[in-house]
Amino acid sequence: MRWLLFLWVALAAGVARGEDIVEVLERSQQVRLDSMPPAPINSQRAQKVRDSFELLAQTLGLGRTVELRVVRGETLAETLHGRVVIANEAMGDWPEEDRLFVLAHELGHVALAHWSQMGLMYQKWVPGMVTSEQTDAVAALLGREASGLAYQQEYEADAFAFRTLESLGVSRQDVLSVFIHLGSRKDTATHPSTQKRLAALRATESKPPAAP
Repeated sequence: MRWLLFLWVALAAGVARGEDIVEVLERSQQVRLDSMPPAPINSQRAQKVRDSFELLAQTLGLGRTVELRVVRGETLAETLHGRVVIANEAMGDWPEEDRLFVLAHELGHVALAHWSQMGLMYQKWVPGMVTSEQTDAVAALLGREASGLAYQQEYEADAFAFRTLESLGVSRQDVLSVFIHLGSRKDTATHPSTQKRLAALRATESKPPAAP
């Protein structure tokens, strides 16, 4: 969900184009999507990512269209437009449990309708056509609420992935070890730190699995 980092540039453009906030959000997402170079079709690493994604898609039986795009570049994994899962080709070199967790996390954003939630939150702050007066007046409060919602959604997507992998027979310890492999990260505007995410995941261990 790193799209928040690019949003304010898109908002400025939205003022000039006379767009509403949803149109601005969608355009911002599409610009980001178009900037990602696809992995070669014949890449064996990319095929491993696709195979893991297909396993999860069949397991979860999501009642909506979900698209996978395997890419190269700096982006590891991300969900755009609420239905397009981005996954880096490099994940094909990872242990299967790590790859499954990251992909399940992104599918959690889809299944839990996080993109729609974020859009509604933005519409609350910026109703109608986007104007500089609107965005300037609410920028600080909007940014704070957007960041808080993004954190909540990351925790929810982690819990979704945790329970999905448990249903596939992956041990809890193996799921938690994914964060060790990914390395320690600090808080950002859109993602809580590794330490916070691990603490939240451990708190889910005593909770019953979510209903399918």
